[in-house]
Amino acid sequence: MSGPLLVPDAGLSRALVRTVPDAVTQRLSDLGNIPVAVPVLLLAVVHAARRGNRRGAAAAALAMVLVPALVVPLKEWTGRPGPLEPWASGYYPSGHTATAYVAYVAAALLVRPYTRGRWPLPLAAGLTALTATGLILRGYHWPLDVLASLLMCTPLLLAVHAVIRRGSRRSAPGR
Repeated sequence: MSGPLLVPDAGLSRALVRTVPDAVTQRLSDLGNIPVAVPVLLLAVVHAARRGNRRGAAAAALAMVLVPALVVPLKEWTGRPGPLEPWASGYYPSGHTATAYVAYVAAALLVRPYTRGRWPLPLAAGLTALTATGLILRGYHWPLDVLASLLMCTPLLLAVHAVIRRGSRRSAPGR
């Protein structure tokens, strides 16, 4: 494996891995597990659909369905090993980061119209950041694996945001 970003990525990873106890980083990493993140999104999807935002709910669910369709082929194509498992492959991009990012941010976008204040998005960003940090510090992923997932999934979330905004404009009084 080679490339201009590999050396700084590996150096950063070496400096960070296992600097925090594994018990802590494992719990943070687990925030990106499907059984943890996806139910949060499903609750938001059901809530939004019941409140009449069926298109937004469908867009958020579709974004989550698209995550493995984007992540898995890239993992197989790159075959990148992990920081602590150079014999294994399939670490780029981070599926846990992608799952956490799409699930938490899409859920926040869905529930934000029904809450006071803007707290859902900072909370979603925090949960995603904690997941990413846990994955890097635990040694499950290189920093660029995590960054790639965030960049790859941003267009999905922008599309969800656009659908939700379009739906809220249509349902606004006087329009």
